[in-house]
Amino acid sequence: MPERRLRRNWQAQRAMFRSQVTSFFKSGKIVTTAARAEEVSSIAEKLITTAKLDNLTNRRRVASYLFDEDTVTKLFEGIAPKYRDRPGGYTRILKMGERRGDSAPMVLLELV
Repeated sequence: MPERRLRRNWQAQRAMFRSQVTSFFKSGKIVTTAARAEEVSSIAEKLITTAKLDNLTNRRRVASYLFDEDTVTKLFEGIAPKYRDRPGGYTRILKMGERRGDSAPMVLLELV
């Protein structure tokens, strides 16, 4: 479980991270706050590392976290094979400035 609370109880926090990681793998990038991006990046890197070895156990483990079966297929057949020889560091966080309403630091999280 992530170490940041982000002002949510653990059920809402887990649902938010699952949703953001699923969206991240669907599109390859997301715009979010810096704190959320660091947690999503950590989770996404662990899932990519798991998906590097394509077997039934790993597919079930990843599918239990992501919301969409098509995203699981995309992760195992499209994203993970590109990083087969890379030992880590699959994501990049780029600062974009502050959000207009509350001045929260916004970032772009993308796959390398």
